[in-house]
Amino acid sequence: MKTYLVGGAVRDKLLGRPVTEKDWVVTGATAATMLKLGYTQVGKDFPVFLHPITKDEHALARLERKTGTGYTGFECDAGPAVTLEEDLLRRDLTINAMAQDDQGRIIDPYHGQQDLEARLLRHVSEAFGEDPLRIFRVARFAARYHYLGFSIASETMALMQHMAQRGMLKELTAERVWQETRRALMEPHAPVFFNVLQEVGGLQDWFTELTLSGSKIADQAIAEQRETLQHACDEHSSVEVRFACLTPHLTVAQCQHLCTRLKCPNPVTDLAVMSAGYATSLLQIDGASPLLTVFDKCDVWRRPERFYQLLEVVAYSAQTAHQTWPHEAILQALQHAQAVDVQQIIAAGHRGPQIRTALHAAREQEIARIFH
Repeated sequence: MKTYLVGGAVRDKLLGRPVTEKDWVVTGATAATMLKLGYTQVGKDFPVFLHPITKDEHALARLERKTGTGYTGFECDAGPAVTLEEDLLRRDLTINAMAQDDQGRIIDPYHGQQDLEARLLRHVSEAFGEDPLRIFRVARFAARYHYLGFSIASETMALMQHMAQRGMLKELTAERVWQETRRALMEPHAPVFFNVLQEVGGLQDWFTELTLSGSKIADQAIAEQRETLQHACDEHSSVEVRFACLTPHLTVAQCQHLCTRLKCPNPVTDLAVMSAGYATSLLQIDGASPLLTVFDKCDVWRRPERFYQLLEVVAYSAQTAHQTWPHEAILQALQHAQAVDVQQIIAAGHRGPQIRTALHAAREQEIARIFH
């Protein structure tokens, strides 16, 4: 039985990046061996175990054979005869197919160090083409390592294009696609993820509404989407804000279709739909009544924090458009409107439906003090 550090920990250590997670591969062992040593099994589909002290994941070396479609359509062999080299061969990229033994020596049968030096994302073997999720993973790695000058090897790009043309991305579940998308959105150069998918021909199946291709106006909108997203990345914004930066050019219906297809979490969907409905309006707001309408429709009275997120999106959109907009005035107007006391309106003698009417009028009057 031997244990090796593998994958991202080895890769990032060689790149001089912080190592945040450690994954290990164990050869010459069985599940019974691991359990006897005090490990806890956590993998149902694959033999993965948690170390009794460190809680790091330790997986038995395994072979995989494609038996069906989708992410789970594989047959696994994790017998004690499987070698480290065989385990590394099934991995996606050469830079992820390296290991380190207990003496600190690097085992690199597929030239991952060479591709690190060349700043290349290259697939390890043709088995890459059996798992469509790897298209999204490569796009995400391209976004992560863009600042280091990484690019995708031409043969890997050709393989991904072939996979997309065959419609393999349709085999994936929404949950897996959103998981990769969420992680990609939080990379420092998230637009690269969508650039790669566009080059591969992989946007249409899951991100139809973001393609918008076919005219100069649409192409400009795509460029603006991604520049706005990059501004959000530069400011370390939340995943909700980053995703919403992609939707100001969409209709509300388009945005809802997109979020439904991806099964986005409710906070992501809510802000994205608000962005589609009101981001452009807020950029061009020019009076108290239109602003109060936006306040009401965005439910700022009960969800002000979500509206502040929307203002972030608008700020990044304005930055992309090189446009000035009354950000501070909108915030002041909101504060004035929030300060209106409904109890004073009731005390003034308003009853029933009159309260809503008087409250609306009072809020509009307060907003008008800022927006003359």
